[in-house]
Amino acid sequence: MTCLAGKVAVVTGGNRGIGLGMALALLEAGAHVAIWSRGGIGDKAASAMLTRKGAKAIAIGCDVTDEAATAAAVSHTLAQFGRIDACFANAGISASTASPIGQLDLDAWRRVMQVNVEGALITAKHVVPAIVDGGRGGRLVLTSSTAARSGIAQRSAYPASKAAIEALCRSLAVELAEDGITVNAIAPGFVNSDMTRRADPRLADHFRSRIPGGRLGDPADIAGLAVFLASDESRYITGQTLIVDGGYSIG
Repeated sequence: MTCLAGKVAVVTGGNRGIGLGMALALLEAGAHVAIWSRGGIGDKAASAMLTRKGAKAIAIGCDVTDEAATAAAVSHTLAQFGRIDACFANAGISASTASPIGQLDLDAWRRVMQVNVEGALITAKHVVPAIVDGGRGGRLVLTSSTAARSGIAQRSAYPASKAAIEALCRSLAVELAEDGITVNAIAPGFVNSDMTRRADPRLADHFRSRIPGGRLGDPADIAGLAVFLASDESRYITGQTLIVDGGYSIG
């Protein structure tokens, strides 16, 4: 089993869904984890689990589109744990309503891009120097989506933002290689989470009918890959997008 004892990981948007699943798995593997989110821990059971981890887990209020808040979150994490070894830039949103192109709300489009793309960029901008200063190399993992390569009618902002995340991943992988930092992206398929439950219910039926295993994903299905990418075992993997979709993309 992969061991992350002594490592420190940041998970943005780690208060629910895929991010929370990542945080819990990283803790179970032995890492110290700082959860950055705009709100508190969304689920009472999850909050209780994190509390039982004691000093190994902290929750920090942070809007990743705010540079000052992100810089402060880095400082808080370093003050608590003394270092950062891995960062999961996972915070993201989707447009709340469908919008045909002729009726596209540009403010809604810009908000999705701001949180999903600019938020990941700001996170990297402030976390990477802390990893470099540690002198041990590290890991940066971005959350993409299979939507980046398929498309969703009337919801173009989300797929476009995730395609941008994958391009950002490749560029940062080249830039940060000399610092010993690997950069990869995880692209989940349709996973049961707060975000997907707010989407059109027909999407869930569409995905379920086309997944070879016949079931939607769960945050725990992503968590194992997150642990691996945070570990030393993944040291020669960089610039890649790893798809976790139950076979939807090949089915």
